[in-house]
Formats: sequence, structure tokens, C-alpha cells
Amino acid sequence: MNIRISNISLNTTDTELRKLFFQYGNVDFAKVNRNSLNGRSLKSGEVCMPVMAQARQAILSLDKTIFDGKIISVSELPAELY
Repeated sequence: MNIRISNISLNTTDTELRKLFFQYGNVDFAKVNRNSLNGRSLKSGEVCMPVMAQARQAILSLDKTIFDGKIISVSELPAELY
């Protein structure tokens, strides 16, 4: 399942995002979305977790929590967007 994370800190790295979700299960990939021109964070990211139950638990547990000093929003990324 692909997961969208919004309102992440400008300082958050792919590795930190992976670690956050890894506590709920396997993570295929985690990335912070960046501007292709200057490499700056777009304050959002994506995570892919292969086990649906683990992904759903991560979403329920992490949505509206504080991560890296920001209150993040975590939701399922609709299939048509990936």
C-alpha cells in the first residue's frame, strides 16, 4: 500500500521517514518529495508498505502525530495516483 505523508519538516530525510514507518512493518521505499529544480523538500512524502494490515496500522497510529517537530497527516495514497 502506498501512503502519503503531508506537512513534514523541511529537514526530514528519506531515512528518517523509513525509520518512522519501519516500526509498523516492512517498508519497500520511503521518499521525501522534492522540487526537481532546487532539491528542496515539498513538505510531503510517500511510503510503500507491502503488507496491507501493517500499512493500515501505521496510518492509524501516525496520523495527526508530531514527527520532526511538525504535526503530520498520514493517509492512503489512492491507486490512481501511483
